Amino acid sequence: MMDKTPFGNFWPTLYDPLRQLGGKLAEWVSPASEASSDENAYTITMELPGVAEDDIHLTVENGVVSVKGEKKTEREEKGDTWYFSERQFGAFQRSFRLPADCDEAAIKADLKDGVLTISLPRKKLADDTGKRIKIGKG
Repeated sequence: MMDKTPFGNFWPTLYDPLRQLGGKLAEWVSPASEASSDENAYTITMELPGVAEDDIHLTVENGVVSVKGEKKTEREEKGDTWYFSERQFGAFQRSFRLPADCDEAAIKADLKDGVLTISLPRKKLADDTGKRIKIGKG
C-alpha cells in the first residue's frame, strides 16, 4: 500500500538527526554517574570533564543530594595556515535520594581529572534489641 501523504517518509528521515541531537543534549544535561556502596559508605561518581570546581554546587536538603553546575570551556589553536576555535557551554543537574542510614553531616566530595566523587558515610545504627513492655491486668 502506498503512503498517501505528499511527503511520504521524508519527515521521519528529517527528524532523525534532531532526535540524535536531543539524546546528546540529554547526556550532557544529565552527566554519566555511578553509585556503589560498602559497609562503611555509599559512593557516587560523576563524569564532569572540563567543569571547574568553582562551577559545581553540591547541596544536601531533605534527604536529597544535588549536584548542579555549568560547563564553560573554550579552546583555540593556531598554526601557520590554519585556525581552530571551539566553545562548549551548558548547565547540568543530578539529584540522588539518600538512604536512611546516610550521615548527611559527614558527606565529602573531591574533584580529580574531571571525575567528581561524593562520599556518603553510613551512620552507625544502634543495636535495636527491643524493649519488653509489661502488660497490665486491666
